[in-house]
Amino acid sequence: MAAAQEFTGMVLTAGGARGAYQAGVLKRVGEIPSLRGKPSPFQIFAGASAGAINGAGLAAGAEDFYSSTQFIARLWENIKTNDVYRTDLLSMGGLVAIWMKDLSFGGIFGGGRAQSLLDFSPLRKYLDDNLKLDRIDARIKEGHLYALAITATNYYSGKSYTFIQGKENHPVWEKSRRLALATQLCVDHIWASAAIPMVFQPILLKTELGDFYFGDGGLRLVTPLSPAIRLGANKVFAIGIRGQKLAEDRARDDLISFQKNRAIMRRPPPAQVIGVVLNSIFLDHLDTDVEHMIRINEIVQQINTNKIAIQMKEPLRTVTPFIITPSEDLAKIAFEHSDRMPKVIRYFMEGLGTSKTESADLMSYLLFEPPYTRALIDLGYRDAAAKVDEIEHFLRAPTPT
Repeated sequence: MAAAQEFTGMVLTAGGARGAYQAGVLKRVGEIPSLRGKPSPFQIFAGASAGAINGAGLAAGAEDFYSSTQFIARLWENIKTNDVYRTDLLSMGGLVAIWMKDLSFGGIFGGGRAQSLLDFSPLRKYLDDNLKLDRIDARIKEGHLYALAITATNYYSGKSYTFIQGKENHPVWEKSRRLALATQLCVDHIWASAAIPMVFQPILLKTELGDFYFGDGGLRLVTPLSPAIRLGANKVFAIGIRGQKLAEDRARDDLISFQKNRAIMRRPPPAQVIGVVLNSIFLDHLDTDVEHMIRINEIVQQINTNKIAIQMKEPLRTVTPFIITPSEDLAKIAFEHSDRMPKVIRYFMEGLGTSKTESADLMSYLLFEPPYTRALIDLGYRDAAAKVDEIEHFLRAPTPT
């Protein structure tokens, strides 16, 4: 059984361009001398959204962890906005026309033609050109990889689907809001997992239960650590894209600002609202899930210490977490590089928000330009370097029993 084996899992949940931060962390971890020239220390990769891209790249190159982390860093260093979504005036004009037609004449002619604010069909080609998913089976047979789990959201059922390519007889599960399926992964699974709701169009996937349209894996994945744990991970290394303390500091600063400027407080523009919605999807679940894991660990410790016999359908076990999150606000970094946004998209963003600061959160997900992604890679690299001894100890320490 998978749970009886000792696995270290990596969890990568991100949103849009913020996935570059993960690449920086991975780059520094890959440079740890004891890992150079060796297979991945992680046997399970679980990814959603941009984390699905990173997880797939690491899984395909699991025979050489250093090389695979360098590859992920290069992928993000060189990406451009037009590699992800169309930025030409004709494409943007066409999307605007569809939205106007649906909103103005949908009651007469029927609506539902508008699918997204942006067309991110270029990302499929970029993924197809760069990700070597055909190598995953070989990594599994070699024993360097136990499983790769990619999560996407089914827009019909609202359930979180985790598609797993792994060793024969790996665990699958079905819960009220979560479903896991054994699948031969392809580029479309990664593409669908990265489809930010409303911003990017839904992607059609063929599954054993039928063909459905899917969107971003972070949308309903309220327990991002769960896929790796259910696959048997005893230790979990997770890379977040917002630090809890930074979030609390920012919330406090916003409250102080509100109290000082109550008389001139305006309604938030659409860009600010969309940014908050995306933050709630991508940024809040990891911290909550880690807190839940710590509570479970404490319960398991009490049960073992007091030798309490409990009959459970799913036995509890201790899982050791290591979480790394940004030491700086990624939205502020996006604001500093806002002039790099393609002109057509910048014009569009200004229509959704009256200032750059009000659209900074949204921009931090959509700014796929080297100056910004490289700044995030540098930050991730520095943050990992500051904890490299702890990371190495975590990877070397025996798994909990």
